[in-house]
Amino acid sequence: MTPRAPVPTLVWTALLPALVAGAVGLEVVRDRWYGAAPSGESVLYVRSPAAVKRAALSYAAVLGDVYWIRTLQYYGGTRLSKDKQKDYALLAPLLDITTTLDPRFRIAYRFGAIFLAEPMPGGAGRPDLAIALLEKGAKAQPHYWAYLQDIGFVHYWWIGDFHEAARWFQKASEIPGAPLWLRSLAAVTLTQGGDRRGSRILWQSLLSTAEDEWLRRNASLRLAQLDALDEIDRLQGAVRDFASRFGTFPGWEALRGVGVIRSVPHLDPAGVPYVLDGLTGIVTVSPASPLHPLPTGERIQFAPR
Repeated sequence: MTPRAPVPTLVWTALLPALVAGAVGLEVVRDRWYGAAPSGESVLYVRSPAAVKRAALSYAAVLGDVYWIRTLQYYGGTRLSKDKQKDYALLAPLLDITTTLDPRFRIAYRFGAIFLAEPMPGGAGRPDLAIALLEKGAKAQPHYWAYLQDIGFVHYWWIGDFHEAARWFQKASEIPGAPLWLRSLAAVTLTQGGDRRGSRILWQSLLSTAEDEWLRRNASLRLAQLDALDEIDRLQGAVRDFASRFGTFPGWEALRGVGVIRSVPHLDPAGVPYVLDGLTGIVTVSPASPLHPLPTGERIQFAPR
């Protein structure tokens, strides 16, 4: 039997876009009928970003979109799973492949950094990998100042290193075209680091400059969390005063009776009732609130003033 001749490269070049389009179409149909893939079902068959890019030929950016969809499914499926031991082990490799296929994929860098930096169970709890991803983006697009700003945010919000945060804000401000307020942001970070006023300035800055609606929503969420922390401090002080006067922790009706709150239930900025533990007197947001869990740590004054 005569050996089969190899398929010419031109034929593969013509077939590849159709195959990619078919894969995306099948993914859409699959998700419509079966929902997003569970996190345990996500497997990286090829772990080398360079190998995937070589195989993609001139359609690397299109394949990058496909990998980005898989990244979102993996992250969302893991976050929404009921597994108490959530595992985001494939998140960083998926983002690495996505941004290698399309080095100018800004959303993948910026969203991906948030997914990586968020503490468990909402994210991977790896701010170091978030910084590495953003540094990769900055190397690919050295004139895009927002990557450096985002690195500053990771240092400020998730690591609590205000000096590093200020250094990155300063570096971002030195890129041509960067907004002028970045210079003052660096100074504010150093002088108000760890203070909620500084956090509020940071998130308001991101809210006013974010290019994507998802990033703006995330900044709004952080600002709402800060509002909730301020209100919890007020309520906690009232609970403490009530306990010192009457020898017992109050309920919501008692707090309304002394004029601390106007109505019951008392709602957080997301419209979900706060929780008051009658045994400990601790006030917090409900686990059902989108503001849960609230940020903790030295950079946020979480304890009652």
